[in-house]
This record gives sequence, C-alpha cells and structure tokens, in this order.
Amino acid sequence: MKYLSLTVILGFAMAFNSIAQTVDYKSRIQLINKNIYDKLYDEKAGLYLETNNAAENKGNHSFLWPLCAMIQAANEMEVLEPSKKYIAPVIKAIDQYYTARPPAPGYQAMVVKEKTDPRFYDDNEWVAIALMDAYGRTHNKQYLETSKMIYRFLLTGLNNVGGGGFYWEEGNFKGKNTCSNGPGILVALRLYQATKEKAYLDTAIKVYNWTKKNLLATNGVYYDAIKLPSLKIDSAYYTYNAGTMLQSGVVLYNITKDKKYLDDARNVAVASEKYFYRNGKLPNNYWFNAVLIRGYIELYKVDKNKKQLQFIIDDAERIWKDEKYEQNLIGKRKNKTLIDQAAMLETYARLQKLKSE
Repeated sequence: MKYLSLTVILGFAMAFNSIAQTVDYKSRIQLINKNIYDKLYDEKAGLYLETNNAAENKGNHSFLWPLCAMIQAANEMEVLEPSKKYIAPVIKAIDQYYTARPPAPGYQAMVVKEKTDPRFYDDNEWVAIALMDAYGRTHNKQYLETSKMIYRFLLTGLNNVGGGGFYWEEGNFKGKNTCSNGPGILVALRLYQATKEKAYLDTAIKVYNWTKKNLLATNGVYYDAIKLPSLKIDSAYYTYNAGTMLQSGVVLYNITKDKKYLDDARNVAVASEKYFYRNGKLPNNYWFNAVLIRGYIELYKVDKNKKQLQFIIDDAERIWKDEKYEQNLIGKRKNKTLIDQAAMLETYARLQKLKSE
C-alpha cells in the first residue's frame, strides 16, 4: 500500500511537470494581452470596451467589473516582468470611474462622464485587492492610499443588519453577498499586513466569522447571499465565492497562526474541487474561476501540494484547446468579452509563475 501511495503521488507530480513545465504560457500571455489592446481598447479615450461587438457595447465603454479582472491580470504580468508597466493604463481607465459623492469616495460601475451609475462594494474590493497585491511587490504608496480610500467606502456598507457583513450594492439593502464579504475580508487583511493597524484585522475576523456562520453550505462551499430582512439564503454556488473564502482562511492563518483558519481553507479547497470540477471542466465563467485559483495558489504556498493544482492546470489547457476561436479570442460567448480575456491572462500568468517554483 505504501508503494502504491508513493506511485500515485509521483504520478501526480509527473503529470504536473509534463503539462505545466512544457506549456508555453509566455506566448499565450503575450497573445492575449495583444488581443486586448488591439480589439478591446480605445486608446484615444484611455478606456476599455466590454466586448468586441460595437452593437452590444451600445456606444459605452466597459463596466468597471471587467477592469477588476484586468488590473489583477496586469499585476500578475508585472510579477513575471517587473520592469514593465502593465498596471498603469488600467489605473488610468479606472480613474475615470471615480466619484467623490457622499458618503465616501469610490468607483461607480460606469465611466462617470458617460453615465451616473450605482457603486458596488465588490467592484471596489477587487480593485483594492489587486492594488494591495501590487503594493506588496512594489511598495508604491499610491496603491496603498487608494486601497485605504476604498476601505473607507466599504465601511459605509458594513453594519449589523442580519448580524453583520457588507452589502453588495450601495443603497441596496435587500441582501448581503459572499461576493462582497469574501473580498472585503481580503482587503482588510492586506491592509493589516501592510500597516499592522489592528482595526483592519478586527474587521476581517468579524466579517469572516459572519460569512462562515451565515453562508457556508453543508457541502463545504459557500452560498451566494443572504436576503434581508427575511434571512432567506440564496443557495446559488459560484467559484469566486469559494475562492475568496479559501484565500481568506489561508491569509488569516498566516497572520494569526491559528490552525482553525487553515483547516477551514483546506476544507473549502477539497469541497470546491469536488463540487465545481465536473466532467473534466470548471464552470464557464473564467473570471470566477480565476478568483478560485487565487485561493488554491495561496494554499499551495503553505501546503506545497501540487497535486491539488492539477485540475486547474488541466482546465486551463482545455480552454486553450477547445474554447479559443476566431482571431484567437477566448470564450464560449458569441461576442468575446474583456473579462474573459483578462481572466485567462491572469490564469496563464499565475501558471507561468508556478513553473518556476
């Protein structure tokens, strides 16, 4: 039995090496990034387009949400090429979504000069997460200050209704979502790591406990939301919700050394692969899956278990083989989207970094 176990383990290691080590992720990254700037970027405006179809875009530039994927992808590219400035044009675009309207400055969903639009807490959180990742690498103070500004905006959506947690959309009090609480935890944790100000850690732990208590499902992954005031659960499951809570658990463990958080993370990791990876593939939303991958990679840094990453590598290969279409644009949707391209850009950049570890 010991021999068989060792054989299985070595088999997984060889599978990882045979795929991840031989794939030319760098060429993929260059191609995807070129496609984004050739087909989904308005250079004159310094803004991005939602899709490659002008009729679908209706004369508007991208919503902020795809830029949340783009700024993270740009950071992962700079991880690979620190001398490059991939983040700068994305920040230039995101600045055009900024509004100082009360109760606190933040970023709205559409370009301010084009439309007054709602502000979503999760959109702002994703931007701050990427900026704090970049801050940890570059120590650029502007990244930190912008993230602090976003955190102050987030606090306007945090209260004790329903026992705690962040709302999803400013002014919408109908529910609190894992997609606004999981990334909210990560923003607070990254700010704590950067500043050692205890208030950030207190917020993170409080929101983490609330989210786990109210939205962790019996199958080990996370429900989408709790509705208010009924407290009815929206029982949809999405990979990005699992991803943020998985990553939060690992980061909390790294900070506190309390093994309960690492146990939480390991449980979510096992449950997520079992629930989401079916028939040799993850669900079709590439960016949701990219957020899930962040969690697994955070756990890998602690456990060094490459076996647990194999399904991620396999799915990324499947997408490149089966879901790359005309003009090398990726995605099963008829009109190819910025968020799909950016998600796969981030995914391949992260897998490229793994090759060197």
